[in-house]
Amino acid sequence: MDPLTHALLGATAAQAAFGPRLGRHAWLLGAVGGVLPDADVLIGSASDPLLAIEYHRQFTHAFAFVPLGGLAAAAPWLLRRAHRAHWRPVLAAATIGYATHGLLDACTNYGTHLLWPFSELRTAWHWVTTVGPLLTLLLLVGLFFAVRGKSRLPAVLALAGALAYVGGAAWQQQRALDVQAQIAAARGHPVARGEMFPTVGNPLIWRSVYASGGVLHTDRIRMLRGDGVLWKPGYTVALQPEATLPPAALADPRVVRDYRRFSYFSAGWVARAPDDPSVIGDARYSLSLESFVPIWGVRFHPGAAPPTEWVDFTARNRIPARELWREIQGEAPGYRPLPGG
Repeated sequence: MDPLTHALLGATAAQAAFGPRLGRHAWLLGAVGGVLPDADVLIGSASDPLLAIEYHRQFTHAFAFVPLGGLAAAAPWLLRRAHRAHWRPVLAAATIGYATHGLLDACTNYGTHLLWPFSELRTAWHWVTTVGPLLTLLLLVGLFFAVRGKSRLPAVLALAGALAYVGGAAWQQQRALDVQAQIAAARGHPVARGEMFPTVGNPLIWRSVYASGGVLHTDRIRMLRGDGVLWKPGYTVALQPEATLPPAALADPRVVRDYRRFSYFSAGWVARAPDDPSVIGDARYSLSLESFVPIWGVRFHPGAAPPTEWVDFTARNRIPARELWREIQGEAPGYRPLPGG
């Protein structure tokens, strides 16, 4: 999630729990705790381009690390004598803020190692995107009135509203997965694996991704009640399993290792970019709705040091606000009723 929303969630949670007792320090502690897990972005290596993606959202986001993270967030206050008499609520407020971070990231698409070091599972519930204006605004308003009124009630209401928003998105996702199964069945596709990804800032338009016969199929699904459930066919792209790498790549142990690391990061959704086959991309996301244009990926140069090049096109990524609004309104071209509907 974006840093602002993380800070607001941590601050709102800490204000709801300790606002009357700690005053303005409660939300400040929660805000620091809410953003501190992303200090892992400082991890990187020129000789290992995949080190950053391997450790981002890893140990600093895990449940097991929360007590240490809360202590680190509270340290600037605990080092001052004036706050040591209240060290318990100070530490608790920072820890609550820290704990919200991993949970919020798990609600997004990329995956978070909540169970590290006990499990390598990347938890990703795909309920909200990394930028959620409605969620952010809800937390901001609640925190503002809670701090201004020196009351925890607005913060509690904001947290309840945020939980309802995420819960509603989870319900919409499940409905969209049912629609995905209906679309695949109409095409005669046995689904080997399927995911449903939210689009920016709303629980109404979903991006359907499923694999069938080694091919990834994407569609757009509009989830409103009644006749508002519509879908739009997307593109297809062949998945890139390890065995299909060129012989020179398979002969380089470092390339094989890095392919597996990237595939793990991409949750197995790996494909070559049709317009630039040298790029193996994360097929969960695309810069285009019409074809697979990776937002990020890798190039392999067997025998080089290092043999892996990280390719990042995020600077070209734009939120298509106008097009998205037309989809929500039902005015975007290409949408159609469900098969058999």
